[in-house]
Amino acid sequence: MREFSLTPEPEAHHHMESLYIALGAAVVALLFAIVTTQRILKEDEGDETMRNIAALIQQGAAAFLRREYTFLAVFVAVVTVVLAIFIDYDALDKFPDAQGALTDLPRTAIAYLVGAIASASAGYVGMYVAVRANVRTAAKARVGLNPALRVAFSSGSVMGMTVVGISLLCITVLYLLFQHYTPLTGFAFGASSIALFARVGGGIYTKAADVGADIVGKVEAGIPEDDPRNPATIADNVGDNVGDVAGMGADLFESYSGSIVATMALATVAVASEGTGVSAHGIFDAVDVTNYKDTAFVLPLLIAGLGILCSLVGTFLVRTSEDANMSKLLQALRTGVFSAGGLVLAATAAVVVMMDLEWGIFWAVVVGLVSGQIIGTATEYYTAYEYSPTKKLAQQAETGAGTLVIGGLGLGMLSTMVPLLVIAGAIWITYELAGLYGIALSAVGMLSTLGVTLASDAYGPVADNAGGIAEQSHLPAEVRERTDALDSLGNTTAATGKGFAIGSAVLTALALMVTYAQVTGIEVFNILEVEVLIGLLIGALMPFIFGALTMGAVGRAAMAMVNEVRRQFREKPGIMDGSQDPDPAQAVAIATAGAIKEMIVPGTIAVVVPIAVGVVLGPEALGGLLIGSIGAGSLLALMMANAGGAWDNAKKYIETGEYGGKGSEAHKAAVTGDTVGDPFKDTSGPALNILLKLMAIVAVVFGPLFLG
Repeated sequence: MREFSLTPEPEAHHHMESLYIALGAAVVALLFAIVTTQRILKEDEGDETMRNIAALIQQGAAAFLRREYTFLAVFVAVVTVVLAIFIDYDALDKFPDAQGALTDLPRTAIAYLVGAIASASAGYVGMYVAVRANVRTAAKARVGLNPALRVAFSSGSVMGMTVVGISLLCITVLYLLFQHYTPLTGFAFGASSIALFARVGGGIYTKAADVGADIVGKVEAGIPEDDPRNPATIADNVGDNVGDVAGMGADLFESYSGSIVATMALATVAVASEGTGVSAHGIFDAVDVTNYKDTAFVLPLLIAGLGILCSLVGTFLVRTSEDANMSKLLQALRTGVFSAGGLVLAATAAVVVMMDLEWGIFWAVVVGLVSGQIIGTATEYYTAYEYSPTKKLAQQAETGAGTLVIGGLGLGMLSTMVPLLVIAGAIWITYELAGLYGIALSAVGMLSTLGVTLASDAYGPVADNAGGIAEQSHLPAEVRERTDALDSLGNTTAATGKGFAIGSAVLTALALMVTYAQVTGIEVFNILEVEVLIGLLIGALMPFIFGALTMGAVGRAAMAMVNEVRRQFREKPGIMDGSQDPDPAQAVAIATAGAIKEMIVPGTIAVVVPIAVGVVLGPEALGGLLIGSIGAGSLLALMMANAGGAWDNAKKYIETGEYGGKGSEAHKAAVTGDTVGDPFKDTSGPALNILLKLMAIVAVVFGPLFLG
């Protein structure tokens, strides 16, 4: 590995300028989100029927988040107290190098609380805007495809800019206040805690409603998707928002925050070892890490800040003509994403020159951005019905649900190869370029354009909701065709989003694992030692246990939903001919109760198991657990996400008229496949990304307790 240097410059003003740029970019992002929200709310809401349906969705989403956040408030309060007592007590003795007037405070606990509140806020803001943009998107779809895209994409951009703005603002302010990176691990822990519960709870809700609506509505009753006669339709529309908007927002908030904090933590290694990537000391024995102006510490904040500004430019470049078709719409979104990426690289190159840094920094960011794009493209190839894997999968539906499910599982397993090889290549290249610090920095680079990539992902649920509102309001057929086109495009861009999420999760979890080694002073995890080997096996087991719990939770919640919809059809036969009204409120209540109840156990074990392994088996065993969880969890997450996406799009491909089209035997088999894939791609798969990082950050935060 070639020599790499991050020696702090003698001129400290560059470092303060970097922090000011990060702060300024975060504020600009939040101002953009506020202005865009105001602009969206001024758009036409459509007729009274559309407004009434939108109101039901808004009420259902608000009711779910209120109950979810009430539970989370108790969890966060308990963990905050635990951190204050066990981690922050006697902080001056534990961290003799800490400086500043705030060292007497429980800084990790404060940062944890801020991280939890910030993550919950980001998810709430995104959902608040999404449930108001959906009806406005449907109204604009009456005018044309492009106006509808602008409203839906603007809603997504509010989500994207809120996530990156709040995250960067909080991290930078906490760093300036505490003058030390250590308490920031508490911020990442808070973000991870909320993200896991939000992703699992929202995922259980949305898939229980979706599966219930599909099984009874599409398959048994033979009525269209989003038909107003289906009592689960409103719950399904609510689920799109609490799962794919609020849940995804908290998820990517955690990814973004975790990558920055992990890189700042590894800055200690970079400064101490002058690029060897290995430190023979514990993390608190390194050279002067109390100087919070050091280049290595502010660099991830600066790159994230520049990424926000570049993402803002990217959002303005998403423009299409009035006669745009699907390929032109996709090109418009990609223009925004790729332009932002190119601008980030140019800005990073300028930083390297102005701060006289090694070019390894620049190339590590390049590797992160390119790797994320390759993973996203590979995911798209295996899941989009424009390509042969999903077309062949759709063909297997002709012989029944069994062959379709078998084919989807095989496709999901095969699809893990390219992403994992890309991640392995990225780790190797960035380590050669800039040591362990380079690996973490590549994750920051991968997520630097999150403001615009999340916008192109988060608009999908808005378009999906708009289609549901159009169907229930009995709008003209061309309106539903336009919203379906936007929804289909959203599925394509969502594949790229999932690729970025999984890629960054592995890189960030690895960086946090190295940070854990530094915190505990462990130089090598020897798998020939029995404690490490046991820990590794427990770590490999965790994603499967977690996946089983979340899949089972969706299954149980979906059963309750199916039984409720069947009951309403049975007891109110007039629903089908329109003489009686369904009761969507009851379906919403069942989905909410099921999701809140079922999310508790999976969320709790993710925090408890790493601590238990560290206490019972020791710090080396906990290191083995992190290694095992990253290896098994990354593969399982990829397999589940891609298999689920392929089943979903195989169904959509048949619905275009292939293999008999809607209502055919192949279509019924495809609906069954999609039912299996729903919790794969929207509950268990995405939640595994958070599991890997949450267990790693728990290890970092509680690591000092496991020593001696």
